[in-house]
Amino acid sequence: MPKYVIERDIPGVGDSTEEALRAVSQTSCSVLNDLGPRIQWV
Repeated sequence: MPKYVIERDIPGVGDSTEEALRAVSQTSCSVLNDLGPRIQWV
């Protein structure tokens, strides 16, 4: 199975609250789920 690295630049991420980081993570997971069932975090 091919492997890819997906990077995101998020300005100010180091100053984000736990809640904001959780929202970013949930968005990323949602996008991966929409792309297909065989895509997974490694």
